[in-house]
Parts: sequence; C-alpha cells; structure tokens
Amino acid sequence: MFKKILIANRGEIAVRVIRACREMGIATVAVYSDADRAALHVRKADEAYLIGPPQATESYLRVDKILDAAKRSGAEAIHPGYGFLSENAIFAQACADAGVKFIGPTPTSMEMMGSKTRARQVMEKAGVPLVPGTSRGLESPEEGERVAERIGYPVMLKASAGGGGKGMRLVYTREELRSALEATESEAQRSFGDSEVYVEKAIVNPRHIEIQVLADEDGNTVWLGERECSVQRRHQKVLEESPSPIVDADMRRRMGEVAVRVAKTARYTNAGTVEFLVDEQKNFYFLEMNTRLQVEHPVTELITGLDLVHLQIRIANGEKLPFIQDDIKIRGHAIECRIYAEDPDNNYFPSPGKITLLLSPSGPGIRRDSGMYEGWTVPIDYDPLLAKLIGYGTDRQQVIMRLQRALNEYFVAGIKTNISLFQRILQDTDFKAGKLDTGYLDRLLAKEKMPASDHAPSPAIAAIAAGLYAVLDPASASSKNGSTGGTGSAASNWKQKGRAEALR
Repeated sequence: MFKKILIANRGEIAVRVIRACREMGIATVAVYSDADRAALHVRKADEAYLIGPPQATESYLRVDKILDAAKRSGAEAIHPGYGFLSENAIFAQACADAGVKFIGPTPTSMEMMGSKTRARQVMEKAGVPLVPGTSRGLESPEEGERVAERIGYPVMLKASAGGGGKGMRLVYTREELRSALEATESEAQRSFGDSEVYVEKAIVNPRHIEIQVLADEDGNTVWLGERECSVQRRHQKVLEESPSPIVDADMRRRMGEVAVRVAKTARYTNAGTVEFLVDEQKNFYFLEMNTRLQVEHPVTELITGLDLVHLQIRIANGEKLPFIQDDIKIRGHAIECRIYAEDPDNNYFPSPGKITLLLSPSGPGIRRDSGMYEGWTVPIDYDPLLAKLIGYGTDRQQVIMRLQRALNEYFVAGIKTNISLFQRILQDTDFKAGKLDTGYLDRLLAKEKMPASDHAPSPAIAAIAAGLYAVLDPASASSKNGSTGGTGSAASNWKQKGRAEALR
C-alpha cells in the first residue's frame, strides 16, 4: 500500500480524502494557495506545501507545482478530488511520467470521455442509447439549422469540452439558433479553450439520473446504484439522492448494465459516473461520463455501505475489487444538500467572509462532510461549496424529516448560506412526492417568495445561537444565516439577553 498520498485539491473533498488516508494508515500531503493558508485541509494533513497565489491558474491548476510538491514530499500517489485537474488527461499523463500514481482512470480513458462528441461517437458504435443529435461539432450555422429541423425543436447546444453547467444553450426556434450558437461557441472557448459545439434534441422535463461505477485494473466492473440529480439551478446540481424516487429494480438493472458497458468500452478503471437523461416515459439516454469522484458520492456510500475513496486508493494500488455485482445490496435512502456560501436573497451571489459562529448538526442518520470551521475566512477565489449535509434513513420520508431537523440545527454566522433553500425544498409537496425534473427548482424559486419567518431557524436553535453570537461577536450580530428574517425575529429580546447573561 502507498505510504504517502498528495491531495491535489482543497476544501471539503481534500478533507474527505485525508480522512480516508488516515483510516488506512497513509500519510497525507496537502497543497495550498496563499488564500488557503488557514484552510481546514491544510490543518488536517501531515504535511502541506504552498503552491502559489490565490488564482487557481497559478496554484491548483499548475501541474508543475503540484508535481514538485509530490517530489519534495516523497508522495507516491496523487488523489485529484473533483474539479481543478481531476479530469485533465495531461495531468494524469504527467503523473505517470513522473513515476507518481494518479488515483483515477488512465489518460486514454479520460481523453475519450472528456470530449462529449468523441464519447458519443464511441458509445454510438457500442449500442449505447443516445439522445438524438450530432456526434461531432457543428461546422456552420447552416448545418445546425438542418440538424435542428431534422430532430425537431427545442434543441440543446452543448460545448464538446463542457462541464459544470457551462457551454449550454436551450434553443426553441430557428430564429434563435444562430445567435445562440455564436454565444455558446464563445463561452466554450473562454471556459474550456475549445469552441467546438454540438447539438442534441432537448428532452422535455427530463430527469438527470446517474450511475456510479467502479472498475479495477483487471477489468472487473460493477455498478453501485443510481443517484437522482434533477434538483438543479442553472444546470448545477444542488441536492442529490439515492435511490431515485422513480427507478424500480428492473430499470436500475438496465441502467446499471448500460453504465458498465460504457465503462468497459472506454477501458475505464477506478471510480466513475455515467450520467443519463430520463424522459417522461422513463426512457434513458447516455449523456456523458464523469471520470472522477463525484461531489455526491456520499449518498452512494450510505446506501451500499462501501467507502468509495478507500476503494479508489486500493484499485490504484493494483488490488482487485473485493466483491462482484451480486454482492452489492442497496439499503435505505440518502439525500445530500450542498451547503454554499451564497446569498439566497441576492440572486445567490457568493458570500465570502469570516465565519464568526458555527453550530453544526448531528444526531441519528446525519453525516456532514465539511471544509469550514469557526473563525475561518471563506475566500472569494474559489467555488463557494462549504460543506455537504447528508441524511440517511430506512426510507425517503425518514430522511426528509431527519434533514429538516438537521437544517434547523445548522447555524453559520458572519456570511450568508443557502441553508434556507433546502428548508424550502424539503417542505415542498412536489419534492416530497418525488415529482422532479431538471426544471423543478426554477419553478419552485419562481413561486411567491416565502415570508421571512417561514425560512428562519427554529425558535429554539435561533435563541441559543443569538445568545452565543451576541456574546462572542456583538459587533457583527447583524449578519444572519442567509435569511432576511434572521434570528432576531424568532425569539424575543429578553430571552436572547437572558441567555447572553447566563453565558458570561
């Protein structure tokens, strides 16, 4: 087994990987930018190396600096986490050339699946169901118009190298197509350095469902159930759950078998995710493959009892999968909420700043993967994901109730968070009924805005938090937890004053 692993990432995923390494008796190496000197992953690791200024292009995206840190520390392997260089075939190849094991797929597999058009071409030959559209980039607006007429409007324009919700445009009419194509090509060039754009038939009210796969280096490949990822804002996942409310045993098996076919066609190794769009008749179509560990991997861990990061490391070390497909059993239900530093009352604008008070939830069925701590200053330079709150229970209803309770216990002061958004989602009748598609959250947010008192913390937790906050940081007591109502409206002044006095 590896004796030392470098984590080429930051935030909650770096902390997650460090914890897995510690459980396996492996020393850890963190890398950090100037903005992350006091970050939690730096504190948790056994060693830490500065790799540059706050800009990701000068630090977390610098292959040379990360490999230099690996060489200086003596790390034998690198875990890329997600984002940054995690799906960069050049980085994976550079690791191999430097004699450092990349914990992930081969550069060849990554290149094949990294281009959406190339992946479509390969999967088309393998008989994988695809959304109607082109399997190569559009050469001209005229070609786009011809294809759109053939497959029918609405259509979706997509960047071949896209990801993270970028490089996508929904087009309803021929008149819109030319300008939309120009805008998509421009965004693709800015975001990915590749302006290639292809077109697909837009599936009306689709669900976004993905299958987790694992493959060892001997070709043994299994699927680990599905994740429902339809709760999205601007094509970005917000809440995920497993199993999906609409997937039955037969559909799960069929999707799993297709996902394994995708992985085997790509000669894939390690952990990966095959994403599908599902239409209203429950037909599913291959969308793309993410060649890395997903943000939402904890829900799969909870329903299968497997540790995906442990398995990633063991596979990278040359070990075979310790189970076969028939050994995988799905038990219970899990839902994940992505906690972001953003302001729900200001169009979800990022909210960097110092966390002056943090009350974290716990109790039965609650897991929290976090990269924040009280006193830490959230930088503005990176994705605003702070933590993931995951609920687990015997069924979906129990999980929803446990998460509602946990969210009422969660209190973050000094910055804004989107905690109130999840309180609203979990109370929604359509969500409770499992009536989801990728447009669900937009419809929910378009409804009349909830009164402040409806999304304030519960009176009990609000009173305690307000008292603590008044003592610890009275000067900043006006900064609330992503809620216009704040804590002041949830408890009377004399109760707050009483608790503050009792804590002196």
